[in-house]
Amino acid sequence: MEKIETRPSAGRRLAGAGLWVLQVVMAGMLLMAAMGKFTGAEPSVSTFEAIGWGDWFRYLVAVLEVAVAVCLLAPPLAGTAALAGAGLMAGAVLTEAFVSGGPVALPLVLLVVSGVIAWGRRDRTDRLWRSLAGG
Repeated sequence: MEKIETRPSAGRRLAGAGLWVLQVVMAGMLLMAAMGKFTGAEPSVSTFEAIGWGDWFRYLVAVLEVAVAVCLLAPPLAGTAALAGAGLMAGAVLTEAFVSGGPVALPLVLLVVSGVIAWGRRDRTDRLWRSLAGG
């Protein structure tokens, strides 16, 4: 009987390590952004005033950023969290471009990073959704 190798290849392990680095960096960036929103630091307050939805929306976005950051560090949730992070970053890019007139480079980079994480963790996202669907 031939032994089947179940250990991932070196390339796959390297890719997994790279995704973890991206997840940690993304989580850190989201936590820093959330802290600025929670503490009322500029330009957070003026940006959300320009949106016109009040402080409640700034706090909601901050809570969502913290939730995404935490879930990025939980292996079964990382892919789904990256999808949510992509949504947050798409909103940030649009807000910077059309509301506050600020630079779009950082949220655009984080949008791409979120997409890379979501793609790299798509197997986990698929498993999570299948388990939630009962299948």
